[in-house]
Amino acid sequence: MINTIQPTKVGAWAKAVLRPATEFGPIPLSILSGAVPSGLRGSLYRNGPALLERGGQRVGHWFDGDGGILGLHFTTAGATGVYRYVQTAAYRAETQVGAFKHSGYGMLPPGHWWERFNKGLKNAANTSVLALPDKLLALWEGGLPHALTLDRLETLGLDDLNGLDGAAYSAHPKRDLQTGDIFNFGVSFGRNGTLNLYRSDASGKVKQHGKIPLQGLPLIHDWVLAGQYLIFCVPPVRLKALPLLAKLKSYSEALTWQPEKGTEIIVVDRTTLEVVSRTQAEPWYQWHFGNGSELADGTVAFDFVRYPDFQTNQFLKEVATGQTQTLAKGTLWQLRLEPKAGTVLALEEVVNRSCEFPTVQPRSVGQPSRYTYLSIHRQDVELQRELFGAIARFDYQTATLTEADFGANCYPSEPIYAPDADDVDRGWVLTVVYNANVDHSEAWIFDSERLDDEPICRLALPETVPPGFHGTWRGKA
Repeated sequence: MINTIQPTKVGAWAKAVLRPATEFGPIPLSILSGAVPSGLRGSLYRNGPALLERGGQRVGHWFDGDGGILGLHFTTAGATGVYRYVQTAAYRAETQVGAFKHSGYGMLPPGHWWERFNKGLKNAANTSVLALPDKLLALWEGGLPHALTLDRLETLGLDDLNGLDGAAYSAHPKRDLQTGDIFNFGVSFGRNGTLNLYRSDASGKVKQHGKIPLQGLPLIHDWVLAGQYLIFCVPPVRLKALPLLAKLKSYSEALTWQPEKGTEIIVVDRTTLEVVSRTQAEPWYQWHFGNGSELADGTVAFDFVRYPDFQTNQFLKEVATGQTQTLAKGTLWQLRLEPKAGTVLALEEVVNRSCEFPTVQPRSVGQPSRYTYLSIHRQDVELQRELFGAIARFDYQTATLTEADFGANCYPSEPIYAPDADDVDRGWVLTVVYNANVDHSEAWIFDSERLDDEPICRLALPETVPPGFHGTWRGKA
């Protein structure tokens, strides 16, 4: 449904979320403190919902906002920034009339129910990005990616990567820097769902397909690469198709939590894209995985942010109103699995702090990794009313959490590791910060080895960049 805007008490973060983002650049960025490291050469790209309101009406869920892409380019000459809306067909059409016309993840199109059938689902292009050699892909959950230019972020249009044939391409591809392979998935729906698997080369072109039948119509958002295996944890969330097809409920409203089904773990061979094992485990929900790897004994281990139920979806819906009240605490867990038999050997919580968006160094994806970087809540805040106010690094070797607390009313984005161009053993952690105390955005650069120290550099952004979801680093020599 579409929510009519009404005055309400909102969180300090709400200005940046609710106010339509303003495009800018490319423009040189001024330094507020410190200096850009000489070895930081490349581009940080970030994606997230940038427009949640049209004509006095607000979207039904945070996931419905039109995508806005931030690009921060670092060269020997300095840092520049650019921010652009993804010019999807739906964005252009709705901009022209100044009103919503399409359905979304959490909203139905306007009009009587019988008028909704000729109004399609909007590809919001608002979730993540994938940087390829000649273009940037703006990724969304339920459709094709949109291609943009790498420098000015100009929209080129939908891209089927020479082989998607119109099928969905998820917002969570995994790139193996050892081989250059890019793996991803998409879910298609019929009487039951189908998990479509893709292997692409380094240019993004699809070279191999796989198909796995699913039970019912589940919600699958992310997965994990672990050495030779692609691993999917299918949570017990199922779509009730009838009210969705009848245009009586949005996709989000038609999702149901069914814990009796448990979580299904599907292990896939990365070479053949065929199932190795399928097994049932206890119920939980996860949006995101950190990293996975094969261990010396042939087992695999991976980490993820685990929620006890699907209340996280309600919290994210409330973000679009500026006022949240649903408690949805996710914590970092690790699972160890015998992949061929599908036997769960261990499942334990490793960080008992409310967190999300686990990331690792790009070269560590699918390989053993010591560190996982996280967005976390500040200590002693009301979890149900706040967005993440800190970032952290968890060290699996010492079981310690190193934290960068940004202070009251400051909201950093997902931490992204950027390898140093001159020293392979050194790196930087980048995050985009909304400071609600002064109502502006900055980019902060940390030394990855001293995350709890002051940032190496703080850069001012010319406009407020709304909190978003995912980003990526594209390095340059």
